[in-house]
Amino acid sequence: MSKHSLHIPIVILAAGASERMGTAKQLLAWGNNTLLGHTIETTLKTTDDVYVVLGANYAVIKNKTIKFPVTIIRNKDWKSGLGKSIACAADHFLNLKPKVDGVLICLADQPFIDSDFLNTLIHNFTPNTDQIIATSYKKGISGVPVIFDKVYLSELSKLSDDKGAKVLLKKYASLVKAFKPKLENIDLDHKEDYENLYRNQF
Repeated sequence: MSKHSLHIPIVILAAGASERMGTAKQLLAWGNNTLLGHTIETTLKTTDDVYVVLGANYAVIKNKTIKFPVTIIRNKDWKSGLGKSIACAADHFLNLKPKVDGVLICLADQPFIDSDFLNTLIHNFTPNTDQIIATSYKKGISGVPVIFDKVYLSELSKLSDDKGAKVLLKKYASLVKAFKPKLENIDLDHKEDYENLYRNQF
């Protein structure tokens, strides 16, 4: 199977309430866009099959998102944490026809992830091998963005806490292959972090 014929949708997790940030960080400015809008545009350079999981502040974020050619998945149980958003997406793909080969999961608050890196992950993914292609962090930790083979969808659909998919990355560590992005992969969780990075970037 050629890489071009792989069916690997991208899921952007954007359902959190951003309590540590103090405001909906999905809608914070990032250049001429928002953080979420920037992430959507990055993923659309990789594939036209993009899904966004929304939860907290659903109506206002949805209104800012519907201009993009993406599918919105609503996580009504977003307070349960990141795992529940992954589970909502996994449920969707389990019922999808035709079946996907894998799912690439991204976060809305990692603006330094670019489409070249996402394409690197996809290029290194081999379907039907139980493979997990992840992002390499400091101290040998693997995380998002991450591609899970379709074989993991059932387990992903059962996640329900704020640890996200870490439990699967740990459980199947021998099957994980991790790649390091060009720039340090930073999650924007606090207002000070965001303001400092924004000043440096723009």
